Amino acid sequence: MASTFSIGGEFRVTRLGFGAMRLPAEPGSEREAAVAVARRAVELGVTLIDTAHMYGWGANEELLAEALCPYPDDLLIATKVGVAPSGRDGWAHDGLPESLREQVEQGLRRLRTERVGLLQLHRIDPSIPVAEQVGVLRELQREGKIGHIGLSEVTPAQLAEARQTTEIASVQNRYNLFDRDHESVLEACEAAGIAFLPWRPVAAAADSGQASAVAAVAAEVGATAPQVLLAWLLARSPVVLPIPGTTSLAHLEENVAAADLRLTDSQRQRLDATSVPA
Repeated sequence: MASTFSIGGEFRVTRLGFGAMRLPAEPGSEREAAVAVARRAVELGVTLIDTAHMYGWGANEELLAEALCPYPDDLLIATKVGVAPSGRDGWAHDGLPESLREQVEQGLRRLRTERVGLLQLHRIDPSIPVAEQVGVLRELQREGKIGHIGLSEVTPAQLAEARQTTEIASVQNRYNLFDRDHESVLEACEAAGIAFLPWRPVAAAADSGQASAVAAVAAEVGATAPQVLLAWLLARSPVVLPIPGTTSLAHLEENVAAADLRLTDSQRQRLDATSVPA
């Protein structure tokens, strides 16, 4: 099983990345701890870190810049645009070309970089043609401000439509052992050699029977249940790049260690057969 994947044919990253969404960005001891977690992830060899304009409306990007800039040459920071604040603690689609361009420019300033290696459309705005939304990202790519373009929470049809306008390097959809609604999207990514970044990769079992199935395998391999869930994802397809997030150094180290966990064919088959809740 390969331990790395080449995103867009340019960035060879560790297949087990880090999702920064949960890192607190407010001043104080929690922020200092968050900076330490981000730095430790890189020390442990993680070379793919995911953030977004939506995470703290820019505060998460600023936190990563504080922690990691100047960035190591082998580190890929992936961020996302395409949504805007709405109401109290809410969000709304915002795929207007001018909005996407402005959010990219803001992200570059907050991340303290002239080029973001991977820029993903956080959500496709249903009110605007897909070609317009990915088209402006392609323009920014040609201007040298974006390295590669990705999508998030899309269907196979939306992925195919976007690929008619530009090359897509990644897709970030919710996916884990107990939530495989996007199986067809993963299969489309695998067929095209597109990176598939499952968010919420570690999920609690929906009932005691499912928890027992994972616990049994964990006991057999001497690992934790979350490590088994991550190992299952890594074994699922070579294009899968899980991005588990945490605010704990101990949990971070546990997650990273899952990259070295190998499940037998029998164990994978037993996990594959775990029922998925309707």
